[in-house]
Amino acid sequence: MSYSNKLSLSIDVNSMTKTVDDKAIVKDYFNATGFDRWRRIYGDGEVNKVQRDIRVGHQQTIDTVIGWLEDDQNLMNLTICDAGCGVGSLAIPLASQGAKVYASDISEKMVTEAAQRAKEALGYSNSIAFSVQDLESLTGKYHTVICLDVLIHYPATEAATMLAHLASLADSRLILSFAPKTVLLSILKKVGEFFPGPSKATRAYQHKEADIIKALQDNGFTIKRTSMTSTRFYFSRILEAVR
Repeated sequence: MSYSNKLSLSIDVNSMTKTVDDKAIVKDYFNATGFDRWRRIYGDGEVNKVQRDIRVGHQQTIDTVIGWLEDDQNLMNLTICDAGCGVGSLAIPLASQGAKVYASDISEKMVTEAAQRAKEALGYSNSIAFSVQDLESLTGKYHTVICLDVLIHYPATEAATMLAHLASLADSRLILSFAPKTVLLSILKKVGEFFPGPSKATRAYQHKEADIIKALQDNGFTIKRTSMTSTRFYFSRILEAVR
């Protein structure tokens, strides 16, 4: 085997190992201390100022996406895959408006919490189904695939592959949000202000918008709508791509 082939193989193996490590770290975190922290943030109970700011920012992102879908006036019976559903902040209101939502998350605790919240909000409903899955294992076909604030767990080298997989699930539309890679936010991240909190157990990856758009275009999508959520501690770029 030539040196260049050995180097290529080494890079591929290291990349795969890093992806597996990242996934294991994220899964463990959101099934332990991370679950309690983010359940509070995504709830309505007492939280500190930083967590409240993140709660507000995250809800703004949710509201933007719901607003886009409502504007299209076709939510009833629309099939939607909520990839990385967390505690159901997006899936539940969409199901309440008649969409058929298939929601998943890598964290069993998050899915259990989401299912409980759905039961409280919707009763026993056929409009929403939950499963414990990582993004890589998702299958099926949906009118719309939505993946909010999940790419932060994927390095840039893996993002294009993941976007291609999500694109393969979407018949008509793919909606994403991600932490944008800008000079200012990179500086804030380095000094620990971008992802605040006593525990930074998971890696946090930012992405260049141009790279995300190119990956979407490579899979047959064009950008329809964009938005930016920006609070003091929460930054999320939102893209809607359609076929």
